[in-house]
Amino acid sequence: MAVEHAAVLDALKVVRDPDLNRDIVSLGFIKNLSIEGGQVAFMIELTTPACPVKDQMRDQARAAVLQLPGVTGVDVTLGARVREAVGAESGRQPIEGVKNIIAVGAGKGGVGKTTLSVNLAIALSKLGSRVGMIDGDIYGPNVPIMLGMKTQLATDGEKILPAEKYGLQVVSMGFLTEDDAPIIWRGPMLHSALQQFFREVRWLDLDYLIIDMPPGTGDVALSLGQMVPVAGAIVVTTPQQVSLADSTRAIAMYKKLNIPTLGVIENMSYFICPGCQKESDIFGTGGGETMAAKLGVPFLGRIPLYQPIREGGDSGVPLMIAEPDAPAARAIVSAAEQLAAQVSIASFSRMPTIPLTLVR
Repeated sequence: MAVEHAAVLDALKVVRDPDLNRDIVSLGFIKNLSIEGGQVAFMIELTTPACPVKDQMRDQARAAVLQLPGVTGVDVTLGARVREAVGAESGRQPIEGVKNIIAVGAGKGGVGKTTLSVNLAIALSKLGSRVGMIDGDIYGPNVPIMLGMKTQLATDGEKILPAEKYGLQVVSMGFLTEDDAPIIWRGPMLHSALQQFFREVRWLDLDYLIIDMPPGTGDVALSLGQMVPVAGAIVVTTPQQVSLADSTRAIAMYKKLNIPTLGVIENMSYFICPGCQKESDIFGTGGGETMAAKLGVPFLGRIPLYQPIREGGDSGVPLMIAEPDAPAARAIVSAAEQLAAQVSIASFSRMPTIPLTLVR
């Protein structure tokens, strides 16, 4: 009995993307469908290589097609193409070589925002995405320290070439100043520096450009909202009330700047005693998730208080490199997957329904 292409596509409609809440056929995810006798082969092109349920979707698709009469084998491959969450309709000029700009901010200092920015970026890269970082904290550029980088930026004769380490393309004011030199600038100078980081750097085919924002609400956030189309912001908080209050103000600021909040991450969420393995809520518990629910924004996860996270930042070997299998690292990977999912949701919310096309 001959296996028909239409029958295969119809069988695959039972597989749904849980974030986009549609089946993978109507989403246009099925590519390169071929049938030779009873052997069926196709690719599922996901919206991000960081999809947390890609293996389940692959297995479900294989099982669905194997149930068809005449099918003797199914070869499913996984691919990914990250889509832009914000396009030209925003009125702001995109950055050449960059699909999605993501700001990582906090309402106050001391919540581990830069440490989390660095580890999130590395997690996305390790999951298969192309990732860059801009150290947007011009006054306190600590990203080079946390990545263990001491370098001078080069040019190709036309644009600045980003430094590279741990799979990241990186630009920071820390590459342009002496370690102990203070940066004493007014707002327009900050705006000009950011403009250079965006427009005069040779960013190479990035799925995500992570901007490590300075704490609080101020000039850098205003400039970001004016200059470039931002896919969204991640707000980092800790469980205690003073951090939650400041984080609420940060979310309100991004809303005024027409930058959607992609989610809240609760850092230093709990501490596991290395001796007794007892979990202690040093800074309180559940505050970040409660705040996110109250404000109607996604909650991306909790990151525990774990000494090697701090040690990795000080030594220039982030946790995602030093201990990728540690529970805290797994929590960061989960948050990165949820972040990628939110970008995918945003990208598909601005696209019309994809007509069904069949590639033979």
